Amino acid sequence: MTCFAVLLLALIILFVGVGLGIGLLSITAALIIIAVVALLAFLLYAWRIIYPWLVRMGRWSAQLKNLIFLAIVLGAVGFGLYYALSRAGVSIPPLAIIIPFGVIFVFLLLLGIVVWLVRLWHYTWPTTRNLFWDLWFRSVALVWRILLGIPLGVTWFFYHPPLRWLVAAFLFYLRGVAKAIAWLLYNPPLRSIAIAVFVITRLIARPLAWLLYNPPILWIIQFGLFILRLIARFIATVIYGIWSWWPIEGVRRILRKGLTAESKSYRQYKYAPEDGSAA
Repeated sequence: MTCFAVLLLALIILFVGVGLGIGLLSITAALIIIAVVALLAFLLYAWRIIYPWLVRMGRWSAQLKNLIFLAIVLGAVGFGLYYALSRAGVSIPPLAIIIPFGVIFVFLLLLGIVVWLVRLWHYTWPTTRNLFWDLWFRSVALVWRILLGIPLGVTWFFYHPPLRWLVAAFLFYLRGVAKAIAWLLYNPPLRSIAIAVFVITRLIARPLAWLLYNPPILWIIQFGLFILRLIARFIATVIYGIWSWWPIEGVRRILRKGLTAESKSYRQYKYAPEDGSAA
């Protein structure tokens, strides 16, 4: 990767030099291009140096005991530094000590999380991949089996001897029934009878319609219905009055006599002689 970066930087410098030579680029643009490419090459070179250290720190942080130890050490160092500065008379806010140590802890924690995710991916990917492809192939095989089973089922239904006989018998009787119906419908005598029935029905229906929908007759029918409704209303009122008066009259009689009125037999029992002789 470093050799590739060096070669790329050399090619960029060569092209920039050719552009300056033929006047396609200005000196400022050439310097900007060279600076950008040199910065990218430097970052790539620095990444090659820093990457192994980041991997080592991530593996170290991926162990939970190391994170707990790091948190204890950073907390103890921060508290001791704050106590020493306060005893020395230096006034410093607590956040000035907490923030740097917190950034260090969070950075190492993020490296540990990255390592955990990489390990999780590394350990679960083969199984997940195999499960995915297994489910995919099983789904495709099931769909193909269904698509292939439909014509096979239809073929078995039509060419299996008992079912084939049933279908043939059904078609045979269906053809016979259809022929009989067609003969009945299209035979000239029956057709003429059916036409005559339709004509007679229409002749009867027209006078009935004229009688029913002619205004005087319609008014008579409406008047008769109105009279029937009046009679029905009167009869219903009489029946409802009798039906409502019958229980209410008994309740009124009881209320007039009183709910605690003594009956005749009770009074006779109350005022009977004590010696048992007849009253």
